[in-house]
Amino acid sequence: MGLASLSTYRITPNRGFLCDYDAPSLELRGALGEARATALRLPEILPSGTVRDVLDELPVVTPETIAALDETEARMAMVHYSFLVQSYVWGAEPPASVLPKPLAVPIVALADRLGQQPLLQYSGYVLDNWGLLDRESPISLDNIYMIQKFAGGTDEAWFVLVHVAIEAKAGEALAMFGRLIEAAEQRDAAAARDLLERMVGIWAQINGIFGRMPEQCDPYVYFRRVRPYIHGWKDNPALKDGVIYEGVERFNGAPQVFRGQTGSQSSIVPSMDALLGVGHGADPLRAYLDELHIYRPPAHRRFIDDIRAQSVLRAFVRGASDRGLTQAYNAAVQAVADFRSLHLEYAASYINKQGGKTAGNDTEVGTGGTPFMKYLKKHRDETRANLIDA
Repeated sequence: MGLASLSTYRITPNRGFLCDYDAPSLELRGALGEARATALRLPEILPSGTVRDVLDELPVVTPETIAALDETEARMAMVHYSFLVQSYVWGAEPPASVLPKPLAVPIVALADRLGQQPLLQYSGYVLDNWGLLDRESPISLDNIYMIQKFAGGTDEAWFVLVHVAIEAKAGEALAMFGRLIEAAEQRDAAAARDLLERMVGIWAQINGIFGRMPEQCDPYVYFRRVRPYIHGWKDNPALKDGVIYEGVERFNGAPQVFRGQTGSQSSIVPSMDALLGVGHGADPLRAYLDELHIYRPPAHRRFIDDIRAQSVLRAFVRGASDRGLTQAYNAAVQAVADFRSLHLEYAASYINKQGGKTAGNDTEVGTGGTPFMKYLKKHRDETRANLIDA
């Protein structure tokens, strides 16, 4: 059958799952422009303690206005509104259980327009929230900046930009997926081995970028100044009943619960799991992983689904009896396991070992609402368990 072209899934070899347009150059007009201007001032507004007063005064943008936006405009508006929503809920004590109409109506309309959920997601936090300092130079940590921020500061930007750089580098690996599946289908061990070895080299660079997180993002600052704003309202003790979206007719005034922004909403590792045939046991944590799928952009979900449906790579490697091919496959599996190990280390130092938690910012519960240490360790160990005896 063959995999569709990367562009079908809104993926590019040099940007991966990152937006394929110049986000900073997009313009939003009228009430949307006013909301954007307010969102960009959040680093000034949040410390004042008046964030809810300010946001209550925003004009209501109608669903009809949102429906008229093209996709890139809608994605940029989603970035800004999702930061406004998070700031309203978590920007003062106690957390807000009612989202006012000027935020609730447009965020739901934007979520409907984009096929996602009405709060901050990884796509709005990372994938669509960056720009190039020099547009003629490639994406790298010394040539990118964060567009929309909560508190501002180096630690917040570095946390996001490390993820942006990882996403860009992953594009080189994603570009090999179709050829790897084809090589496996044609039982071409030499081609599959070559592609896997090259992919392992790319993953070494990805893990190298991830390893730079501590350079400019301090665990103490992250936990107290970055993390508080990115929680959701499902399985969060501070908002047990969820959040009411005022003025959204179909919710009928009932509280809604949604998962918070988390790196587990990135499509890179799930794509690698699908390609390599890495499985995870059926338990509550697996159910959580499956649930996160709806928080990804629809095109990225289709990519993962198509890879999962078409990849015969693991079966081919197991049946090929080619030591070099098996070693290359195992190196790819180990590279993903190494990424998960580093993620686990960061979760321990940046979250689990931090004290002085505030409402909603728990050291035991992830921003997505799970017991994250158990979750991360389980999936790291399950990845290692998929190594094939050479």
